[in-house]
Amino acid sequence: MTEVSIRVDLVSDTQSRPTPGMRRAMAEAAVGDEQRGNDPSTNRLCEMVADLLGKEAAVFLPSGTMCNQVAILVHCQSGEEIIADETAHIITSEGAGAAALAGAWVRPLAGCNGVFSAEQVRASIRPRNRNAPRTRLVAIEQTSNRGGGTVWPLSAIKAVAEVTREHELVLHMDGARLMNAVIASGTPAAEFAAPFDSVWLDLSKGLGCPVGGVLAGHADFIEEAWRWKHRLGGAMRQSGILAAAGIYALQHHVDRLAEDHANAKLFAERIAGIAGIELRPASIETNLVFFSVEATGLSAAEVATRLLERGVQIGVEANQVMRAVTHLDVDRSGVEEAAAALATVIADARGSGLARVNR
Repeated sequence: MTEVSIRVDLVSDTQSRPTPGMRRAMAEAAVGDEQRGNDPSTNRLCEMVADLLGKEAAVFLPSGTMCNQVAILVHCQSGEEIIADETAHIITSEGAGAAALAGAWVRPLAGCNGVFSAEQVRASIRPRNRNAPRTRLVAIEQTSNRGGGTVWPLSAIKAVAEVTREHELVLHMDGARLMNAVIASGTPAAEFAAPFDSVWLDLSKGLGCPVGGVLAGHADFIEEAWRWKHRLGGAMRQSGILAAAGIYALQHHVDRLAEDHANAKLFAERIAGIAGIELRPASIETNLVFFSVEATGLSAAEVATRLLERGVQIGVEANQVMRAVTHLDVDRSGVEEAAAALATVIADARGSGLARVNR
């Protein structure tokens, strides 16, 4: 079987690869034993993220999923309830970790593009009743991935935070694409993070690192997070080689996220003119573009296969829905090539006329 060369990979921003400058920083990193607190690069990364997010302390973890699960394990006891949007990563993409590890139940809310309201939270908080789960934690995902890359407005976060304080609940941020929200909104990361008891920053998505996330919060919270990090096998040794990538990314790859957002908007504009393609949602805020192919007569998997034959890779989210994610390895010409390939695939499938791409 002939292997297809992928020229444009829009499956996820996790597909981004370390840049030459990042690789040099990793190769030259000062290292030590992380578990003994002696890795200078890891310590520096944690200090940088804690300062960036306005928190007392932080801990470096192998993945964003572990950041979420460690936070849940610290905050929740078995039988307690978490409130989150129905599209949240902790519901859709973490192997039911909250239930399997913490014994916690997640109560989904039907938000608007991944953003729920303070009123929805208030209505979902259970009264004290020995027969019902005890509401404990509210989780917000910034940006909302399956909400279409939607930025949680600071005003909405503050409104939810007010309800959580009123009811003595814990507020956690899944910050997988927090820096995308920062660049798109102009709101500093510390302002977004201020209302939260715990918050983490992903390094392996738009920031372009090969691995890792950093979880931040109060010093006591991080002390307990370290205990769970060790229990789950997340403690490392010379992790400074990986932490150096995060330091480099925070110094060099944050402002450039604006390019990814511009390229996502350009891609959306191009494909919006293809017959049978529907953007979902129609408004593109960051680097995620979801679209339906239902009206083309093809399934998302069929479209993905035909695109791959043309060197373009776009993710399948559901039977009729696809997701394209821009990142530092895809430039303007790349998204234009991807849009043109999609138009060709749809036109060939329809067999009559040409699907037009708006110019």
